Amino acid sequence: MENEHKPAVQATTPIVTKARFSEMSGLSEETLRGMIERGHLPTLKVGKHRMINVALLTKECLEQDFERF
Repeated sequence: MENEHKPAVQATTPIVTKARFSEMSGLSEETLRGMIERGHLPTLKVGKHRMINVALLTKECLEQDFERF
């Protein structure tokens, strides 16, 4: 019987498409588009495509102060 569960998605490249980031994060492409337009996600233009810069996002996240609730 085939495994019906999707394997965990991991970023293996420093930049990914909105569709790939949507799979990785669980956010819709429409939500991502809004986050990009508001400057919440770093992007890189490759040809005519706008890619999400996962490497820079990871760096920015690691440099942020940790907040405890």
